[in-house]
Amino acid sequence: MIPALKVENLKVHFFLDQGVVRAVDGVSFSVEPGKTLGIVGESGSGKSVIGLSILRIVPPPGKIVDGKILLRIDRNGDEPSQLDLVSIDPHGAQARSVRGREIAMIFQEPMNSFSPVHSVGGQIIEAVRLHHDISKQEARNRAVEMLSKVGIPQPERRIDAYPHQLSGGMRQRAMIAMALVCNPRILIADEPTTALDVTVQAQILELLKSLQEEYGMAILFISHNLGVIAEISHDVLVVYFGRVMEHAPVDVLFQEPLHPYTRALLRSVPSIDTPVRSHLATIEGTLPDPYAYIPGCPFSARCTECEGYTICRDGPYHLSQVSDHHFVACPRICPVE
Repeated sequence: MIPALKVENLKVHFFLDQGVVRAVDGVSFSVEPGKTLGIVGESGSGKSVIGLSILRIVPPPGKIVDGKILLRIDRNGDEPSQLDLVSIDPHGAQARSVRGREIAMIFQEPMNSFSPVHSVGGQIIEAVRLHHDISKQEARNRAVEMLSKVGIPQPERRIDAYPHQLSGGMRQRAMIAMALVCNPRILIADEPTTALDVTVQAQILELLKSLQEEYGMAILFISHNLGVIAEISHDVLVVYFGRVMEHAPVDVLFQEPLHPYTRALLRSVPSIDTPVRSHLATIEGTLPDPYAYIPGCPFSARCTECEGYTICRDGPYHLSQVSDHHFVACPRICPVE
């Protein structure tokens, strides 16, 4: 079965005066239709750049220097094929036809994603008419229907509201409506619940799951919140310093984490059994110098389990399979021959 999206050895570098930042350094994964892949890691680990790369909207001086981004294309009566998004012009008509229609994105902060001088409904209507040859009234009806579907009350009235007239939760719902109004095959959700309170956060997650069941779309859910990742994901990709540290089904990852970085992340999450007023576990140190090239494991300088194990630092980096659908990049667990 051809996956909805397959990323192979993706490398995205930012060429700055001070040097080269390897924001994404050899990431590979795939996501099936109707499934959710959670991408988790600290701030600065390259999660958002992966999403921007798939849409081909990496800001300059960033550039995809290697790899493939294979999008499944289904045409009536033909066998499914794959389109390599890296090979197309990011400013061309083909890329514009993919954005919104095949792949949509929910950005982290909707207030910065909506135009402040146009109504929310006007922007959703524009997205519909960009990809479908329908009248403005038909597009408006579809926008109202989608606003209602994402749980916005009185959608016939709210469609004419401006972003600043909506609450944070309503803006996020409107952003989801705009992303889904063209029924995309793939949805990239970049920390869509970060700025929301826990009640609204739970509502948004339930909304995404119900819409996924209805439309059968694949979701890439980017977050630093392991609780949210556990709630919505089928598989999890743990990313650090632009590289994959571990990749496994969500139940396996939370019950049997193998990489020291994954275990450190899980230890830092408070549980219901955490004693009152106790200190939360932290990961000592910070991300490496962004301009540094690290041949081996980029977490080795902060790892408490590889002291004296020089192969961790000196490399080579390699993502090894330890069991069905479980991959880890730790030379202590899977030595590279």
